[in-house]
Amino acid sequence: MTSPPHHAMFRVFQHDPDLFGRMAPRLGIAVPAIVETTPLLSAADGSSPVACQWNTQLHLKTAGQEELQLLIEAQDRRDSDKPVHWAHHVAYMWSRRRLPTCLLILCADAETARWAEQPVSSGPVQSPALTLHPFVAGPHNLPLVTDQDETRTDPALAALSAMMHPADPAVGTALRALSAALQDLPEVLAHPLTDLTDQALRLHPARHVWRELMLPVVREREYRRVRAEGRADSAREGLLVVLATRGFHLGDDVRRRVAGCHDPGTLRRWLLRAVAAQTPEEIFEDE
Repeated sequence: MTSPPHHAMFRVFQHDPDLFGRMAPRLGIAVPAIVETTPLLSAADGSSPVACQWNTQLHLKTAGQEELQLLIEAQDRRDSDKPVHWAHHVAYMWSRRRLPTCLLILCADAETARWAEQPVSSGPVQSPALTLHPFVAGPHNLPLVTDQDETRTDPALAALSAMMHPADPAVGTALRALSAALQDLPEVLAHPLTDLTDQALRLHPARHVWRELMLPVVREREYRRVRAEGRADSAREGLLVVLATRGFHLGDDVRRRVAGCHDPGTLRRWLLRAVAAQTPEEIFEDE
């Protein structure tokens, strides 16, 4: 099942867990400086019975040695049932890991964000037994990032800001700056943000702008991928030919290792070693 567009917002924090630490001062969140962030497995990974499947969970350490955990969810509209679920998720995480727990709600429209900011209480109005005060990020407190230098400095924050301002008249400028920034990043860093931005903009005209900007990049990356696979196949075939020509017996472990390697550089290194190696094991030494 395809994830709803607004789910892309909390998934940005799975790609870049340190983003919350950089965002908190911008949002006016009174949390000590965060020095270490570690992702926690969530229900979406099948490892936690938390009722809400769609979230990101982070373990935070502050400069004052305080440890916190942060639950990040996304909300695309007002829903009277949601605050009860938020309170349940926070209470569950608190009781399970015994760490102070915070909640961050991400919203792509200002009205939903202001609704989500309201405290949620349970018990008599005069003396509630439990009150939840969520942090909220939305278009009202996270401006659209259009500056190229700022985008290059923090592409994850720029991508999140574009997701929160899909109908802003300046979103095209923001997407052009983001596209340029992502083209300068290694694919392993750029690809998730490219896909998440595309997902978040799925219901908006801005998605057409984004796809036009990224189509040449996607084509170039696919071309490089196919070329790399071709080089790996060629090196793998050459390695197997040399091993067979030299009369080496190839055990199942060796065959699986060669078949499972897709890095052309590694395969070429093994090929060069295979020319002079006395045993198959020498080929894979120090690997």
